[in-house]
Amino acid sequence: MHLIPIKEHLSENIGICNHPDCREIIEMTVAYYQKIGFTPPWIGYLVIQSNEIVGSGGYKGKPNNGVVEIAYGTFEKSRNQGIGSQICKLLVDLSLTSDPAVLITARTLPDHNYSTKILAKNNFKFIGIVHDPEDGDVWEWHFQSVSAVPQTLSD
Repeated sequence: MHLIPIKEHLSENIGICNHPDCREIIEMTVAYYQKIGFTPPWIGYLVIQSNEIVGSGGYKGKPNNGVVEIAYGTFEKSRNQGIGSQICKLLVDLSLTSDPAVLITARTLPDHNYSTKILAKNNFKFIGIVHDPEDGDVWEWHFQSVSAVPQTLSD
C-alpha cells in the first residue's frame, strides 16, 4: 500500500480525476489547498493497494506550533478490511519521517466508531472533547510514540 500525492492544481491530476471514486476528493483537496496552502509532504493523498485506489488521507495543513492533524477514509468497497488502519499508519510514518518532533493529532465524531478503533490501534490516545469551527464538538486524539510509553524494568 502506498500514498499518491494529490497535486496542487486540478490540471495536474487529470489522469486520476477520471476514476469514479476520486474526482470529488481531488476537487475538494485542490480547493482546500487554496485555503491552507500546498506544502508537501503536508498534503492530501490517494491510497493505492494492489494497483487499486482504496481510499484517501492527508494532513489538514502543515504543522502549526509543532502540531499536525491527519484525516483519512476508505472507499465503500474497501471498508472493513483493515485498510483505514493502514492508511492511518502510513500518515503517521510519513509525519515521523518528515518531522519526528511534530505532535500528530486526529479528530473524530464524539462517539465510538470505526475511526476511534483505528486511532486506538495506531497508538493514539483520546485527549478529550474540543470544539472544531467546522465540525462542532469532536473528540481529539494524540499519537503516542511507542518509545514514549514508560516501561517497567524487570528483575
